[in-house]
Amino acid sequence: MQLLQILINGMAQGCIYGLIALGFVLIYKATETVSFAQGDLMMVGAFGGFVALTWWGLPFWLAVLCTVLAMGVLGVVTERLIIRPILGQPAFSIVMLTIGIGYVARGLITMIPGIGTETHTLAVPYLNAIWKLGGDEQGRGALVLPVELMVVIGATGVLCLLLFLLFRHSKLGIAMQASSQNQLAAYYMGIPVKALNGLVWGLAAAMAAVAGLLLAPITFVHANMGLIGLKAFPAAVVGGFGSLPGAIVGGLIIGVVESLSGFYLPEGVKDIAAYVVVLLMLMVKPNGLFGEQLRKKV
Repeated sequence: MQLLQILINGMAQGCIYGLIALGFVLIYKATETVSFAQGDLMMVGAFGGFVALTWWGLPFWLAVLCTVLAMGVLGVVTERLIIRPILGQPAFSIVMLTIGIGYVARGLITMIPGIGTETHTLAVPYLNAIWKLGGDEQGRGALVLPVELMVVIGATGVLCLLLFLLFRHSKLGIAMQASSQNQLAAYYMGIPVKALNGLVWGLAAAMAAVAGLLLAPITFVHANMGLIGLKAFPAAVVGGFGSLPGAIVGGLIIGVVESLSGFYLPEGVKDIAAYVVVLLMLMVKPNGLFGEQLRKKV
């Protein structure tokens, strides 16, 4: 029972990593650019949900919807005004720019009086609720499931299904896939590649906002919560940087390994477990679990 509890905790954490890693993969597939701003966009989304719930007094589900839509618009605007003008420059320049975007977002949040420098609780309806499965009449030996963790796992499953339907059965999703595989060919086929790139950045920002809203009831809302993106990047590498299913699988692997190592291994091992997994994966299967073997002809 205890092992099952640990695995569920690890799966919930892994789902957060997976959702952020989805943003990495979406942007990379569309533009061959790695955006290290995903973690900080997640943080901005969490603060947006906090403001919508606390300051504006919106109902929970309306606050979530408004936050996700606002972050999607922010992603589109960021791509149009900041990223698009430097496309074609060395990849290192774009990577450094995304790191700068993350630092600017964190700095702007900390400048907001009474919010940015404090730690906040996101007042979700299921806060501190638990489910108990099994055990005796006194509850001994029962499997305790925090509802916050189950919501994370359930919401991740729903989002994965929606993304599958988007990319498999909608014209927009099929166009995004075509653009990610060959932008020049897609352009000549009449697909608006530049507009799709903006939508991809918006979708990645929206996914980051969802991750932030799911994580906030577990770890609170604070300016440094975006650093979790450093754990999501290994998840994308483990799953295969060009694979959307791989992002979720990689996140689950990292989350479960962290949870197990934190319980069974000495203190401190948990903090490096994700990077140990990445090193092992790069030695055994450099392209990741679902990555494609790429070859360049010269």
